[in-house]
Amino acid sequence: MDTTPHRQRPADLVRAQQRFQAWRTQRTPGTRIPQELWDVAVPIARIHGVSRTAAALRLDYYGLKKRLEADTSSDQPSHPPFVELTPPLLLARQCHLELNNGSGVTLRIQLVGYDAADIEALARGFGDAL
Repeated sequence: MDTTPHRQRPADLVRAQQRFQAWRTQRTPGTRIPQELWDVAVPIARIHGVSRTAAALRLDYYGLKKRLEADTSSDQPSHPPFVELTPPLLLARQCHLELNNGSGVTLRIQLVGYDAADIEALARGFGDAL
């Protein structure tokens, strides 16, 4: 039995507990719990857990768990949704260089995935070669 004081329980759990208690005091022995009370208990069990809810509302743990699982499975589609994943667009750095040393020698270079230090070294090397 749940011995936690009412002031420490969540408000929705306390309200549900009061509804169940009111029904229990008025019911005819042997009658089943009405569907509207199960409709109160299942969402609370989803929030606060089956064990805590079953103890607070004095319900059968496995009965509540079965109803929670049935309710959860009806919310999900029968098959997973199709999600198309496109590969990331790989944009490589590209550079087109045209180096002219002034004496008629021209060097044309196309670089893909370059590093700025590499371009600097290439340009120095071209100037030093002449």
